[in-house]
Amino acid sequence: MGKFFNKDRVGGLLLLAFCVTYALLSQDIRLLPIQARAAFNARTMPEIFAVLGVGLSLLVIVFPSSREPISLRQFALGKCALFLILMSAYGFTVRPLGFLLSTSLFLMIGFAMLGERNVLKLVAVAVPIVVLFWLLMTQGLDVFIEPLPAVLRD
Repeated sequence: MGKFFNKDRVGGLLLLAFCVTYALLSQDIRLLPIQARAAFNARTMPEIFAVLGVGLSLLVIVFPSSREPISLRQFALGKCALFLILMSAYGFTVRPLGFLLSTSLFLMIGFAMLGERNVLKLVAVAVPIVVLFWLLMTQGLDVFIEPLPAVLRD
């Protein structure tokens, strides 16, 4: 049994659990009566992603690329805890600081935690990604996301 559980298979099992849960929760997405019989609706993409995720995770479980046994020493639990704290801080700052500032800071701090030290690169990558995503959501999909801090809106 110890040889079955290697790094890849454990990751595949975790991905499989996530994708099955995602698939089940995607069925809770409410559809308008007119959407119920449509070929493409609000559930379509989540269902496609869930099926692809289940398929890929099964491939990883059946055909792992590594035979190395799993060890807890391999995981950077401290970095994981810092990322959880960073994500929580992001959740608390997105409304008061606005989407553009808080998300840019979140990405820059996250990249720095992963090892990037060049400040120019941090800004040059994070800010355009955030602005393009915000434009896509607000202009392309017509979803309102508050871009600026509360003090600048008034």
